[in-house]
Amino acid sequence: MEYRTLGASGLKVPALSFGAGTFGGSGPLFSHWGTSDDAEARRLVDICLEAGVTLFDTADVYSDGASERVLGAALKGRRHEALISTKTGLPMGDGPAEAGTSRARLIQSVDAALSRLGTDYIDLLQLHAFDATTPVAETLGTLDDLVRAGKLRYVGVSNFAGWQLMKSLDLSQRHGWSRYVAHQVYYSLVGRDYEWELMPLGLDQGVGALVWSPLGWGRLTGKLRRGQPLPAGSRLHNTAEFGPPVDDERLYAIVDVLDEIAAETGKTIAQIALNWLLQRPTVSSVIIGARNEEQLRQNLGAIGWSLDAGQIARLDTASAVTPSYPRFPYYRQAGFARLDPPAV
Repeated sequence: MEYRTLGASGLKVPALSFGAGTFGGSGPLFSHWGTSDDAEARRLVDICLEAGVTLFDTADVYSDGASERVLGAALKGRRHEALISTKTGLPMGDGPAEAGTSRARLIQSVDAALSRLGTDYIDLLQLHAFDATTPVAETLGTLDDLVRAGKLRYVGVSNFAGWQLMKSLDLSQRHGWSRYVAHQVYYSLVGRDYEWELMPLGLDQGVGALVWSPLGWGRLTGKLRRGQPLPAGSRLHNTAEFGPPVDDERLYAIVDVLDEIAAETGKTIAQIALNWLLQRPTVSSVIIGARNEEQLRQNLGAIGWSLDAGQIARLDTASAVTPSYPRFPYYRQAGFARLDPPAV
């Protein structure tokens, strides 16, 4: 396993990490992700640790805390071998105090997560969304207190806009508070919006990307084909409405190139899509999920080799889209490469 530094921190994380959203799955979304019980989860964790996948990502909102509880049970007796990343901030109920990142909510949420995980510290806590109703200084000051109390090691965010992340980084620097070192983002061959603003920000400010849904919400597995119906067993039948939208013709054009490269390399479409991400700037770790041992072992095959420059260029071209304003006026001009970091 390759290990990378998480942003501008001293934390070393594996290039592939494991998303535990499949653990204890329940409800209209998470039950279709996976329903691993304690025994199956422990087996998947066994395989991960044997392969050097030491970072496990979850969230309090995943199946109403069940994912954290199952992950904690799977790591019992070997907590020291693993890094735990969890998230908070999304609603856990209908009450006014059950959502957001106020001081009261953060303290309560962290204590509850620690209890469910069966640990006394969290390696990386990420805010699951920006809370516009709470002053940024209140959130950051509370996170810093929790770090100083030893309950958190590092802090990060997920799904923030550029201005939200930059404002937070500036306030942290001015007050000497713990700084965000990670941004958990949606990024894939069919979803490259991360590159336009957030990737250059991450390069400039030392914020590492943890990539969620690297296979485009399950679309880059090789099972979706032009002119063929959605496979009967696809979870997209039940989860497509929750995920990022994807233009079908663009997807098929990307899959055509993935097919060509699969024939050249002997790798699967999913492995190639994951390996492409591992070559991108700012990417510290790509979060892989698996409903069973076979899926996990296949995804682990994305590491230990690299696409060549020509193959990467073909995938870049097939997946390219014109960026949104204010970038598109200059995107095709000759000077673009001199003005931007190597994000596209």
